[in-house]
Amino acid sequence: MAVKILKDKCKGCTKCIKSCPFSAIIMANNIADIGSSCTGCGVCVKVCPFGAIEKKKKKKKKLI
Repeated sequence: MAVKILKDKCKGCTKCIKSCPFSAIIMANNIADIGSSCTGCGVCVKVCPFGAIEKKKKKKKKLI
């Protein structure tokens, strides 16, 4: 699973940063930014009051 910040919705409230158990989120230009230590746990998705973080399933490659 991948977690994505919707930059047009992020208000820079930092709730996601405080909630991340892996310290994978930082602020960049007053917008949350997901780092490489993100495991896709989804805690940030649940705490964001603006709906600015979404969790997407990674597409699986089909084997031929």
